[in-house]
Amino acid sequence: MKELYAKTLISLKDYSRAFIRWLVIGLIVGALGGTVGALFSKAINLATETRGQNPWILLLLPLGGLLSVGVYKLFKITGVGTNAVFESVRTEKKVPYLLAPAVFLCTCLTHLLGGSAGREGAALQLGGSISSMLGGALRLSEKTRHILTMCGMGAFFSALFGTPVGACIFALEVVSVGHFCSAAFFPSLVSSVTAYIIALRLGTHPERFIISTEPNLNVDTIWRVVVIAVSCAVASFVFCRVMHFAEHIFKKTFPNEFLRVVAGSLLIIALTFTFGTDYNGGGVSVIERFFEGNGVRYEAFLLKILFTAITIGVGFKGGEIVPTLFIGATLGATVGVILGLDMGLSAAVGMVALFCGVTNCPLASIVLSVELFNGKGFVLCAVACVISFLLSGNASLYTGQRLIYSKLSDEEININAG
Repeated sequence: MKELYAKTLISLKDYSRAFIRWLVIGLIVGALGGTVGALFSKAINLATETRGQNPWILLLLPLGGLLSVGVYKLFKITGVGTNAVFESVRTEKKVPYLLAPAVFLCTCLTHLLGGSAGREGAALQLGGSISSMLGGALRLSEKTRHILTMCGMGAFFSALFGTPVGACIFALEVVSVGHFCSAAFFPSLVSSVTAYIIALRLGTHPERFIISTEPNLNVDTIWRVVVIAVSCAVASFVFCRVMHFAEHIFKKTFPNEFLRVVAGSLLIIALTFTFGTDYNGGGVSVIERFFEGNGVRYEAFLLKILFTAITIGVGFKGGEIVPTLFIGATLGATVGVILGLDMGLSAAVGMVALFCGVTNCPLASIVLSVELFNGKGFVLCAVACVISFLLSGNASLYTGQRLIYSKLSDEEININAG
């Protein structure tokens, strides 16, 4: 009896110590993520507004590209990106400290001058870089640093998108699909929620899209949602392949990085003059139109894929997730309108289904649908996410992502995605 009591007491002490430790670490990372994330969000919004008020600034895109390439060369971090953050979670490799200021500045430049990119890639990289810096300063163990990096990823994602629970699960799920680090769940949730609260206090606005009609959960609606999900699965595969192919072909055609980014800039400028400015930047304002019931151009999702593949492929900095939401919303709205489904609901289903297809994160995608759309259409979004996850194969935006289990069986495959 005394031995059982002693063991229980030791166990309680261990769990209490772990609780306090992870709580403190989560709060620190969340505070940093919320503060820097809010500043980054405001900088991106200012860059977007400035470009909207001064359309001529697009002509400076080649100069911005040269500056971005120059900054990364100066900091000796050329080629370092989101995949490096994923690798730091699985190995002892550390994320370079200089990645944080570099990706902050260069992502803002991309948005200011009209490149087609998002901001979550920068958020994950900021989270990884700052967490690595914090881990070194606190002299934490290697395993603790891995968890710290996931906390940083979730915190910055949460601060930028205003989706704390989805951000937490995304950070845990995206690195190694099918494998969760259970010890990271609590500190990651603490950091994500803390970052969300601080970012709100500092004036950021969470991304929310309103589905105007109450979706009907019946067979007639479900089969239409299934068609959208299958379309998004195919688009996920195509988008990932085009992104990787564009990077490969640009590097092969223009081995010189400075020449490559100038060539890509001129191509983006020419495409903008041809097709308009809807495809520059992230495109959140375009997504909002679908939820307001405005019309959609059927070719818009293809054009966004083209703009984004060129922008990222030639070396501009930014993320692919906001463009992914744009492509998913456009494709979903297009297919939905053809099938007679509400445009807002179709756009919502397309957004999360494509997000799931390109990131291989079904749980995070389902939770994000609740946070982004205030719970409306939750079951339909969940159905679409699962279908898109299954049918998108091993495609992924992140070549550093690991697929632990096969999507077709319980076989452990442990391969790189993409």
